[in-house]
Amino acid sequence: MKYIPLLFTLLLTLQTGLAEEVNVYSGRKEALIKPLFDEFTNETGIRVNLVTGKADALIKRLELEGENSPADLLLTVDAGRLYRAKEQGLLQAIISAHLNEAVPENYRDPQGYWYGLSIRARVIVYSRTRIEPAQLSTYEALADPVWHKQLCVRSSDNIYNQSLVASMLAHHGAEQTERWISGLVGNFARDPKGGDRDQIKAVAAGQCNLALINTYYLAGMLNSDIDTEAAAANRVALFWPNQQGRGAHVNVSGAGVTRSARHKSAAVRLLEFLVGIPAQEWYGKTNHEFPVREGVAGDSILQSWGAFKADSLNLAVLGENNQAAVRAMDRAGWK
Repeated sequence: MKYIPLLFTLLLTLQTGLAEEVNVYSGRKEALIKPLFDEFTNETGIRVNLVTGKADALIKRLELEGENSPADLLLTVDAGRLYRAKEQGLLQAIISAHLNEAVPENYRDPQGYWYGLSIRARVIVYSRTRIEPAQLSTYEALADPVWHKQLCVRSSDNIYNQSLVASMLAHHGAEQTERWISGLVGNFARDPKGGDRDQIKAVAAGQCNLALINTYYLAGMLNSDIDTEAAAANRVALFWPNQQGRGAHVNVSGAGVTRSARHKSAAVRLLEFLVGIPAQEWYGKTNHEFPVREGVAGDSILQSWGAFKADSLNLAVLGENNQAAVRAMDRAGWK
């Protein structure tokens, strides 16, 4: 079995002489992206060869393959990972007026190495029966002693939490952020474990009263065919933090053209397709993520949560501050 990835890489490499194709390494599951690629092929005639895998493993694979990599486009989640791929020299800058017009400046690399494709917010969910929304306000306030042993959250090795801390470093500096993390850790109801869906289920089960989660997990559970998931999701409610200040922390799924791309023009064309209005609408309806393109409505669940103010921080900063965030979390005892 260990030879299969190498064989697939070889097959893709042999195909690179064909002009009308693009090879994509995707950290997103096939079901969440392939229908868009099929539509792109129908419209353009350009075949998309898709390799899916764990996001960090694909970045490592690109690094090991180097200039011999068959990949033309890296698609992954979290600006921190996109920044890492850029810093490792795995991506190349591109120039596209279409992308620059469609993707707001804070959701793309300042030098054109990567572009956001959809937006996700990391927010507070709370128990509908035990917490009043008037008790909530900001991320910073979650460190207050009033929330002692009431917060559930996943571990510090999760990049979504690392990026949240990286944004706090950008806004507050190292000393204040580390105090905040220490207060947050003191309010954990249990040792961090599981994914965001597990945090929602823990609030619903009364193991904690609050949790930090990405919005699309809650939307997916509300829309789930699994009765227990939908029931758990309906026992919690969403709160948009920091609406009187900088706004809620947001992040992106995004993509960049690889340094080794042999089908660069096709890769750019695919990127431009993914920020088009039909693709952006599909992201909202299927993935429950907010469109990165302004003026495109999300699905009914997203709309039910109402408009919110998002942090305008350029997301490249999340990558720049990632290692400092990890060190601060370690020092403060966030397991």
